[in-house]
Parts: sequence; structure tokens; C-alpha cells
Amino acid sequence: MPYTVQGEEGVMFRKMLIANRGEIAVRVIRACREMGIRTVAVYSEADAHAPHVHLADEAYLLGPPPAGESYLNIPRLLEIAKKSGAEAVHPGYGFLSENPRFARAVQEAGLVFIGPPAEPMALMGDKAQARERMQRAGVPVVPGFSHLRSDEDLARAADRLGYPVLLKAAAGGGGKGMRVVWNPRELAEAADAARREALSAFGDDRLLVEKYVPHAHHVEVQILADPYGTTLALYERECSVQRRYQKIIEETPSPVLAPETRQALMEAGRKAAQAVGYVNAGTVEFILDPETQAFYFLEMNTRLQVEHPITEMVLGIDLVQWQIRVAAGERLPDWLARRTPRGHAMEARVYAEDPARAFIPTSGKVLALQEPQGPGVRVDSGMAPGLDVSPYYDPLLAKIIVHGENREQARRRLLEALRNTLYLGLSTNLPFLMDVLEHPDFVAGRVDTRWVEREMLPWQPPEPPPWAWAAAAWAWRHRASTLSTDAPRARIPSAWERLHQWFP
Repeated sequence: MPYTVQGEEGVMFRKMLIANRGEIAVRVIRACREMGIRTVAVYSEADAHAPHVHLADEAYLLGPPPAGESYLNIPRLLEIAKKSGAEAVHPGYGFLSENPRFARAVQEAGLVFIGPPAEPMALMGDKAQARERMQRAGVPVVPGFSHLRSDEDLARAADRLGYPVLLKAAAGGGGKGMRVVWNPRELAEAADAARREALSAFGDDRLLVEKYVPHAHHVEVQILADPYGTTLALYERECSVQRRYQKIIEETPSPVLAPETRQALMEAGRKAAQAVGYVNAGTVEFILDPETQAFYFLEMNTRLQVEHPITEMVLGIDLVQWQIRVAAGERLPDWLARRTPRGHAMEARVYAEDPARAFIPTSGKVLALQEPQGPGVRVDSGMAPGLDVSPYYDPLLAKIIVHGENREQARRRLLEALRNTLYLGLSTNLPFLMDVLEHPDFVAGRVDTRWVEREMLPWQPPEPPPWAWAAAAWAWRHRASTLSTDAPRARIPSAWERLHQWFP
């Protein structure tokens, strides 16, 4: 392949295809630009005018909006990679990023996959196998059972563990196929629901059962490993602000970790990655009992995480560039192993959804967009004014990331950044995020993985600020001035509906 030699051992790519969309595609394109790598974007018909399409050096149409006909179409992606002359493929996260079949197909096509080898990806993607491998490697795991062949096996395992227990899909992640069961009467119904969800999401309805840890914190370790045996643990991220096992706000460092626990946690993360021969960037996730400081392996995400920017902020590094450098054959330098965090970072995920209506995803045109600016503020976004938010994909609009000298400064900075963020034309979770950041429990760092459901739901929007009332009045007046006397009223779009953020 036409590589340009870079350093003694590594080679650097001239052109890379990004097999993704939205903010992560923009993120990878910007990292490539700094490295002098040309980029190839792909897009569905729904994303024809998306920012990643215009930022890349080249862009190719994949197909219709449904993901199965576009972003999940492996033959079409490889066809475009070959046609464009790309030498490597970055999968981003979501879609095909943890699909070992895609990783193998990329390699068999003579291209470089920017991620781990297919074998550790397949192993860690199966929770039952991953659990067994971690036990053999000496990584702490939650007491539990896998290889349950019948409902009777499941019931016996739950009885041995003692309620409450957690049912988990053996073949997937992202909160799909997970149910907390508090007593034996709930087990059968919860198992049926978990199996249906797991089969729909992963094509595999196998379950495992673990002891449920009440008031647990979700803490993960960022891993970076090269092909020469160096495996680094780049500290932790606290991800306990969750809704239905989906992360909402992340921060680093964790406010509940004792220094000695941090070191033990990082060592467990390194050990987990080494046990499966892991290479490139990945994340080992744990649950933590904040009282005892005991922690247990949860799963490994064999890709770049959505929340990777907060690690970048405190360490002053670019994880996407290191992904690319490792894939190109470079060694991880000694100085990276000695890097220590500075300050505190937080990230909030902004979604097109309606928190007052059970967080149902929303779609529509972004009529106006304002993103925050200022010292220590970073925005990873794939949106622009005038774009349609499609119902075909994840409703993530942007990630607002901040860095401060300490946790309280970071919290206040993130709150102010969210106050200065606006998506006019559709509902977002911005008011909900601000409520979370101002809650006394969050201020004190006392938020576990069930806290949102327990303390924040059901949620009602706060009173609109004065500017929202003014905007609504202007919009109503504008609507009235353009309404002719004989026009059918129902056919005129209501400007009030463009203020869903404050008037759901």
C-alpha cells in the first residue's frame, strides 16, 4: 500500500475512510487533518448535507436512510474504501465499531482497521466468555452464573445468589437486555423481556445472572495498547449518571475513588486487556461499591468511547490520533505512561429527546443553533443550522465538554455552557441536564447508577426564562402576521412548536 514512512517502525496512512456519521465522524476527520491524512466520508441520503460530508476531502453515498442499507452495509463500505484509495478504516463508535466480522472483512480487503484485532473484539463482546476469561486472569468479577440452559437453571442461580439480581444479555451491551429483579415473582417476566430485547438487538437471547450491587457507581478505565506489549491504563472516568443504563454525564477523576483504589482499578484494567491480547484503544468498565471500595469487572468496550474527550482534557492528549498511530505500527512512548491528570473534566450528552415525555426521541429541522464558547469549553458536534434530525439514527446532537482546575469549577463551567447552548426547532434534554448538575446529590458527588430513576423521574421542565417568553411572543406574532384570512389554519405550522425546549 502507498504508505509514507513515519518514524523507525511505524508507517502513516495517506488516506482514511470513516465508517460513521455525526459528531464522531467530524471528530476523526479533524484528528486526521492535524496528521496530514486525507479523509473519505460516507453518508446516507438522510445525511447528504451533514457537516462530516463537507469537512472530508471526499464523500460517497452509501444508500437510503435505514442503517441496514447504509452505515451497516459492509460490502458497500469496502467498495467505497477500495474505490477511493483509502488505506485504513476508522469505525468510530456504534454501528460496526464492535463487529468482529467487519474488522476481519476490512483486514481481508487489504486495509487497516483502526481498532483491536477481531479475536479480542469477539471474545469481549460475549459477556459470558469475557466473564470467564476475567476470572481466569484474576480480575474481580461480580458473583454470578452464565451458561444457563433453562428457566429452572436461571431460577436456581438467582436463588443461590440471593435477590436482587441483574439479568444481562450474554452477547451485547449498551443496556440492552438488562433487568434488575428484586424477588422470585418478577423473575420469569423479567427474563422473557430481557430475552426478547437481547434477541432483537443482538440476534442472541442467552442471558447470564449476577448479584445486583445496590448504590453502585459505574467507573471505567481507559486502555491504550500497542502491538509490542505495552498496555497503558490512562486513568478512570465516572459514568454513574445514567438513564436505563445509558450514560448522560461523565467526569474524571471519579469523586468517590480512594487513591489506592484508583491504582488497583487501573491495574485490573491493564490485566483485563492483556488477558485477551488487546491492541489499540478500549475501555474496561467496572462497578464500584463506594463504601467498601470493592470493584468488579462489568464489560469491555472494544472501541473508542463516546466520553473519551474528558480523558483527553485532563491528560492533554488526542486519543483518536493515538488510535491511528498504534494502528500504523508506532510504539507508545515512555512519556505517555508517566502522564498524570491535571484538573477535572466533565461531559454532557445533548440529545434530541423530550425528558417530560419519557425521553422519547424527537426529530425535525434545527432552525437555529448556538453552541457555547469560552475557556475550558469544547463542543464535539455533527449538527448545523438548517439540518434535519433524522429518526433513523441515535438522537445524540452534541457533546459539551469542559475542563476546570477542580470539580466544582468544572461543574459550574458545564452548567454555564449548557445555559449558552440552544437548538431551536426541536426538544432537547438541555433543561434536564442543567437540573442534574444543580442537584445537591450531584454537587456532593453522591450519584449512583440508579439515582436518575430514583431522584429525577418523572421530570417536569422548569419555568421558561424571560428570553423564551419573548421568543415565543415574537414567533406567535410572526405567525399571525403571515396568516391570511382564508388560509386553512391547520395547514400553517405553529411557531410555538419550535420552542419545545421550554414549552413541551
